[in-house]
Amino acid sequence: MKRTDPKRVGDVIADFMREEHLDNQLDEYRASMMWPQIVGQGINRYTISRDVRQGVMYVRLSSAALRQELMMCRSQLVQRINDQLGRKVLTDIVFQ
Repeated sequence: MKRTDPKRVGDVIADFMREEHLDNQLDEYRASMMWPQIVGQGINRYTISRDVRQGVMYVRLSSAALRQELMMCRSQLVQRINDQLGRKVLTDIVFQ
């Protein structure tokens, strides 16, 4: 067994996540979990479900009026979530 320089555990885990392409999936999960804190409890009350696939967040809402209103500020929501994550994870949000 070859000995190497010691590494921090956090660095080893980050390297593993990158090698296995799990870092994108983890960031998509984090983006989904951020939805309530980004939009607030008032809007989250009308959220039925949310899912992120390949950089697109799909949000299902129970209010058609709210859906139309959120469509207007979709790019701002994407920007706020990406800012919180520290990198570009979302490219779009689709309201259903």
